[in-house]
Amino acid sequence: MQLLIGTGVALVTPFKQDFSIDTEALKRIVHFSIDGGIEYLVVLGTTAENATLSPEEKELVIRTVIEANNGTLPLVLGVGGNNTLKVVEELKTRDLTAFTAILSVSPYYNKPTQEGIYQHFKAVAEASPIPVILYNVPGRTASNMLPSTVLRLANDFENIVAIKEAAGDLVQAMQLLKNKPKDFLVISGDDMIALPMVLAGGAGVISVIGQGFPKEFSEMIRLGLNRKTDEAFKTQYLLSDCIDMIFEQGNPAGIKQVFLSLGISENTVRLPLVKVDDSLANRIDQFVKKMNK
Repeated sequence: MQLLIGTGVALVTPFKQDFSIDTEALKRIVHFSIDGGIEYLVVLGTTAENATLSPEEKELVIRTVIEANNGTLPLVLGVGGNNTLKVVEELKTRDLTAFTAILSVSPYYNKPTQEGIYQHFKAVAEASPIPVILYNVPGRTASNMLPSTVLRLANDFENIVAIKEAAGDLVQAMQLLKNKPKDFLVISGDDMIALPMVLAGGAGVISVIGQGFPKEFSEMIRLGLNRKTDEAFKTQYLLSDCIDMIFEQGNPAGIKQVFLSLGISENTVRLPLVKVDDSLANRIDQFVKKMNK
């Protein structure tokens, strides 16, 4: 899947101050990411506050992104959950013609065994008409999809083509990179260690910070893929403070503050999330101003 090499961004869902979806701001964010040079867009992932959106709102987000993208970049759709039958039903009934792949999170809250995770993704792979990107994010799901399970899935199902690996564990990522099938992609789901993962053989990143600083972050990943290490790490260190800041009080509250500072959208989030506090907002604003001098 060459289309998934480089930088994808997990798009936020911008809200107006009345908490309704701001479709015009979403279009601006899509265009900002495209103009900045990122390689693909991820729709309705965790960063989109997917859990707080109604079915009708999800359809609105999908339509808005497809329209704004206008066929420019590959699109990946988040289709996952902790009810396997519900995920399978969505895959069988949703029109996925606009999408290159789905991104499917490992089941959360239920805390399945490794065999349970395998059987879940077996069902997903068999139901999906397009390629599947696994998503391992144990900090949110409360269970870690081990490399042995990932490799078993990668070897057993041709349409499981990649993993977004967001355990924040470089050793675990290297185990995947060492033993993966040749064409299987290991994609970082952690902005701070995306470059080291790329240098170890990873295919790129699905990023949060990348939509706020698309030009700088996507270029850093391309430099890493081309083994231009010194240049890449200059950008890593330039952005590292802000990467820390945008996750300090939760995602996507931090990246939405970046967009407010950029004048692209409001920083509104839906409960149970809240906006970043004034101190963090000021630090993010100062960083954005410094970057855009």
